[in-house]
Parts: sequence; structure tokens; C-alpha cells
Amino acid sequence: MDIPDMSDYKRAVRLYWAAMIVSAVVVVVWMFYESPAFTNVQWARTLAPLVLVVASSYGARRILLDRLSAKAHEAEAMSRLHFATAEALATAIDAKDQTTHCHVRRVQLYAQGMGEVFDLSASEIAALKSGALLHDIGKLAVPAHILNKPGRLTAAEFEKMKIHTTVGAQILSRVDFPYPVVPIVRHHHEQWDGQGYPDGLAGKQIPVSARIFSVVDCFDSVREDRPFRHGMTREEAIALLRRGSGTHFDPDVVEQFIKHLPRFEADVVAHGLQSHSRGNDWREPFRMANVDIAQTRERGCYMAYNQIKDADREGYALYEIARTFGSSLELKETLAALVDKVGHLVPWDTCAVYLYDEPKGHATVAHVIGKFADAIKTRCIAPGEGVTGFALANRSPVNQLHPNLDFVDFDVPGLSYRSMAALPLFKDEVLIGALSVYSTELEQYTDDHMRLLDTVTRLASDALTNAMHHAEAESNALTDSLTGLPNPRYMALRFEQEAARARRTGRPFQVVMLDLDDFKPVNDTYGHKVGDKMLREVAHIIQEQLREYDFLARYAGDEFVAIVQEVEDSQVNDLRFRIENAVACFSMHVRGDQRAQVGISVGTSTFGIDGETLDQLLIVADQAMYRVKSDHKLNRANGITTPAAPLPQKQDDELASTSVN
Repeated sequence: MDIPDMSDYKRAVRLYWAAMIVSAVVVVVWMFYESPAFTNVQWARTLAPLVLVVASSYGARRILLDRLSAKAHEAEAMSRLHFATAEALATAIDAKDQTTHCHVRRVQLYAQGMGEVFDLSASEIAALKSGALLHDIGKLAVPAHILNKPGRLTAAEFEKMKIHTTVGAQILSRVDFPYPVVPIVRHHHEQWDGQGYPDGLAGKQIPVSARIFSVVDCFDSVREDRPFRHGMTREEAIALLRRGSGTHFDPDVVEQFIKHLPRFEADVVAHGLQSHSRGNDWREPFRMANVDIAQTRERGCYMAYNQIKDADREGYALYEIARTFGSSLELKETLAALVDKVGHLVPWDTCAVYLYDEPKGHATVAHVIGKFADAIKTRCIAPGEGVTGFALANRSPVNQLHPNLDFVDFDVPGLSYRSMAALPLFKDEVLIGALSVYSTELEQYTDDHMRLLDTVTRLASDALTNAMHHAEAESNALTDSLTGLPNPRYMALRFEQEAARARRTGRPFQVVMLDLDDFKPVNDTYGHKVGDKMLREVAHIIQEQLREYDFLARYAGDEFVAIVQEVEDSQVNDLRFRIENAVACFSMHVRGDQRAQVGISVGTSTFGIDGETLDQLLIVADQAMYRVKSDHKLNRANGITTPAAPLPQKQDDELASTSVN
């Protein structure tokens, strides 16, 4: 239940008694006027109408004054409500921009004090106080990731930031303020030298309220800590205003503000609003370019609302992108997510991601979706070649170049792109690749498109770097770093796959153990570097004697293990003789006329016959290999040189066709 306002009750009582008094006077005067005694007195008859007029005027005046008083009270209440609503909205805006409400209140006090110093009207001072609250309302249309970016904004991001002045003015133009708030909101980033925005006003063209506000807001803003910098000290902030006097700021406003600053600060302390920031790591402000975004009141308002919705949509999309990238370490998944998420922000008919191979000196298509994808996926681009190659070579986004430059000497019927954009992917100066989008409908990709693509590619570069490091780590975990062959861990995984296949099909496979003969003298005589090179060369020789789908791993030291599928015992013997023959015929140049040479001993075991686990089969193969090694040693001790075994006349067709002698 609402409690009645007592002031309204009192006004009603006063009006009631005023009306009763006027009525009583009129009745009394009329009675006297009509009485016989009264009619005989000439002066009384003349005076009576005057009394009636005076009484009526008095009553009307009292009624009018009471009504005006009521309207004034109502207007004052509405003004307080207006201001409280604006203050609540400003608090929400400041929270998005990660400022504090104390900043807004301090700026209000500074602005009010400066308004009094410059002898502004009460209306202009009220506008300054409201402008302090609402000057950044247009930041609702700026994505949060730009507002709170921890670092210098890119040129495109700064262009997006600058719209907050015009958007704010467009929104507030629908509110009938009783004082000039909109000019402050629109022009608080204009500069004295005409290099500000949005309208490039200079000097006295800038409303005095906006000139005052730009000084007091800058002074207090730079003293607060923000995500992208630490706050300045009082002396540093004053020095900043002096440096900007005559360029950014009205010199007279700067002089008067610094002169009266002690009084303003005392007022701030009295209200308990003093700042506690004491940082000194500050970055110089951006140079502000001219922008002219003239809109009608109605159209501009609705454009502002659309920009706010677009900013929210952009923020959510980028959040989803970051979340997706952060949850995947698989390279293929990351590439697919990148192309998919780009499509939520920027229109394209074809999107391709190129990954750069530094040793080869070119980039190949790692993932492509859209028109002509089948043809484009085979593409290979060198830095400097076409639009994408230009982005790779210069590590900078490329726009407004014709997409045909990307497809010179690339004959694809019906290729009809009208525009494209290419952006490099790099992390900490390491080139990863490039993202290219192609459109058959857009005349060109806009600055806003490029800004969004730049943001996404920066996120993607981090994700791709992590995915590539993960893939490299996985590869290192399964690969022998010396020979590049699979290591014992990978061999165990492959054995389980082969064992499962053998159980399913009933077809056995062989485990082959290989160990170098006379390898230690090579290390002792020529050093470990020569020994390492010998291991790599022998690994290559062994692999050449195997089929593409056979498996070879470095087991330990100078030992290797092969897993060979679906061969008979005789075919395994043929393979063993070929490997021994190839290694025996190889000698490696060391220095001068010196050459290093080793032999090799080979033993085998069969899955399902000699065992069903890797350990069992390795033991059997190892024993067979050492029997062969013992025979080799015995022959050498007796001075018998075992000739290389000739290849049999009839080999397994598949082994013969894929081996290299």
C-alpha cells in the first residue's frame, strides 16, 4: 500500500481554505451591496466591485501559486528519478568497462567545480554532471574483449572503440533532457587541434562543456588501474595534461583545472572518493583520426541498438571460439573448429587454412571447406606468391586484392570469386600458416570483417601452436630421436594391433630381431658421431628391404625389431639373407681413405607358434639372433669369410616387387 505524500495533503488544505475565504468575502459583499442601507451610500456602492475583484484576484493568485509549487515539486521529483536512473545505468556501463563508480563521482565533482569556475549556467552544470554519468553509454556497442583488452588496440579495434561517442549520442537523442547532455557525449573525444573524433571539431567549435569534460575525465581516468595499464600518480597526470595543452585540450581549461585542483581534491576527500592507485606504467594515447558518422536522430538511434546487439553477438561468438580452441589439442579438430567458427562471424564461400613448412619453404592446404574445395586442397603456396603468399611473406592481413591473384596458372572451370582476405597465422614471430576466405558475392571484405578475422586468427594461432606442439610431443614420445624410427613404446602398440588382427584372421606374423655385428669397434675407433651416423644408415638399409606396410623400430642400442606380416618361413629366410647381404655390402666413408663397416645378425619368431606376447616372441627371436651371431663370430675366428647369400631365383612376388637391392 502506497503512503500518501503529506506535502500534497497540506497543499490541498491550503487550497480549500483559500477558496472558502474568497467565497465568504463574495457573499458578504453581495449581501451588503443588495441591502437598502448599503444602496444609499454612494462610495460603498463604488468600492464594492473593487473589493470583489481584489478578493477574486487574491484567491486566483493563491490557487495559481499552489499549482505552480506542485508542478515544481513534481518536476524536481522527476529530475531526481531521472538522475537516479541515469546513475544506475552508468554504474552498469562502468562495470562493463571495468572502471569504478568512484571515478564517475569524482569526475562529477571536478566537472561541477569547473562549471562554476567558468561561470556556466545552472543548466550547463547539470549537463556536465549528467554527462559524467552517461558519456560512455555508447560502449554498450563495443565488444567486451576490445574494451578490456590487456594491451594496445589494433587500428581496427580502435576504430570499433571510437563508435561509442556517436552511438551514445544517438541513444540519448531520444531522451528529452532539460539540459544539453548530448553534445558532451558526442564531443568529449574531440581535440583542440582538430585531430579528435567523431567530427574533427577544433578550438572553440567544441562545446565548452565537452572541453571541460575531456580534461577532467582524462585526469581521473589515467589515475585508475585498468586491465591494459597501471594508474598514474597525481604529478604524472598533471604532466600529461600540460603535454596535451594546446593539442588535445583547451589550454585555458587545463590552466584553470590545475589552478583549482587543490580545492577540487579537498571536495573529493570530503566525499570519501579519493583514489588509491599508484601505478606508473602508462602508455601514450593513440593518435585520433577524423571520423564522420552523421546520422538522423531516428535512424541513428536504431543503428545504435543494432550495434549493441552485434557487439553482444560478437562477444558470445568469440567466447565460443576461445572455449572450443581451449578444449582441443588435436590439430585436425582445431583446424575444423577454426573454419567453422570463422563462418559464424564473417561470410565466405570458401575458407582455407594453409600450414607453413619452413624446411620445404612453402605452405600447403591443411583444411578447406566450401566451393572448389576439392581443387584447392591440393594447393601449395610459397611466401610472396599470390594474395595468400603476400600475407605469409609480410605477416600482415591482406584485403582489397583480387582473388584471381591467388589462382594464377590454376585452371578451375567456373572459378568466380569477387573478393578475398588473407591473414597470417603466427605465434611469437614463428610463422604457422595463413587463413584465406573467398567470396563470390561480396564486393570486398570490410574493415569490421578484417578486425573480426584478425581477432579469430590470433586465438587460432595460439590453439594451432598448442596442437602442433602436442602432435610433436606425441610423435617424440613414439619416435626414436636418432634414427627417426618408431621406439619400443610405439612397437608395443603396433604389436597389439597385429596380434588382434592375427587372432581375427588366423594369419600369423613374424617378429624379427636384428643386431649389428662389430658396431663397438666403429664407436671406439671413429667416435660416437660416426657410430650414430652408421646406425641411421643401417636403419635406412633395413627399411629398404621391407615392404611399405611392414614395421621397423629401433629397440635398444644397435638392436632393431621388425614386424613382418603374412610370410612363410622360407620367405622370412630370404628376407634375412637380403638384409645381411645389403648391410655386409655397405661401407661408410669416414675420412681420407678410411671407411667403416659393420655386419648384422638376424633371428625370427612366429606369433602363435613361438608365443603370443611380445616378450615371449622377443625372447625367442633374440635367442635365434644370438645363434646366428655366434656362427658369424666362429667363422671370423676360423678365417672363414661368409659370402653374401645370393637372392633365390623364386621369391615371394610381393616381397620381391617392393624390396630395393
